[in-house]
Amino acid sequence: MSERLTYGSYLHLDELLSAQHPLSSPPQHDELLFIVQHQTTELWMKLVLHELHAVLDRIAADELRPALKGLARVKHIQDVLTDQWAVLATLTPTEYAQFRGFLGASSGFQSDQYRAVEFLLGHKDAAMLRVLEGDDRATALLTDALRRPSLYDEFLRHLARAGHPVPQSVLERDVTIAHEFTEELVPVFRTIYEHPEQHWSAYETCEELVDLEDNFQLWRFRHMKTVERTIGFKRGTGGTAGVAFLRRALEHSFFPELYAVRTEIGR
Repeated sequence: MSERLTYGSYLHLDELLSAQHPLSSPPQHDELLFIVQHQTTELWMKLVLHELHAVLDRIAADELRPALKGLARVKHIQDVLTDQWAVLATLTPTEYAQFRGFLGASSGFQSDQYRAVEFLLGHKDAAMLRVLEGDDRATALLTDALRRPSLYDEFLRHLARAGHPVPQSVLERDVTIAHEFTEELVPVFRTIYEHPEQHWSAYETCEELVDLEDNFQLWRFRHMKTVERTIGFKRGTGGTAGVAFLRRALEHSFFPELYAVRTEIGR
């Protein structure tokens, strides 16, 4: 066994399973749950980024079918991430209070991979780079995600290449800032939705993007409710407003025109 590849050596389990280092003193039983929950989330986020990069490349090459396969995988990962909150929700306020003070200023707000996912989906904010100043790996990851077109940018460019009247201002916009609602895009999507047999690939992709956003919002909601049931309305460990901060995040839409068009269909 020592001379050939094994399950443990392939997965580097010695490193992986020794990466949990509770800080509470005296040791608190429930801190391990908190660490494992967040470490596994980061592993899944790593895979989401891996898949999204491939999806972006596929759409840029007008290869929608394999791109949709990648989005399907991302959606399944989102399901897992959302379900994980149920495990953390077993942590009572009393149990969390026993080790919360040892977390210092560390916070999920500082997750560079989560921010990179948001950037790739279109919710870009260059100010987040200042939050991670001093962390070269995190800064490089976010800078790359900030500068490249988002998933929505690439899809809109694909629609333009396919002959849809996407406004030139949208195609030439600064991709380092967040997309803002553009009224002129709504008729583009209305045509796609009202004639799916003529625009099936675009129609299917629109619905996949809506699924993606719905799943992301469900994850955000479960996050907010888990925090609320665990710490109430106290401030977050990283200095955020806690539940109020997470509730504001629910107001943001990655693909606003894909929701706006629903009001128009059937009128």
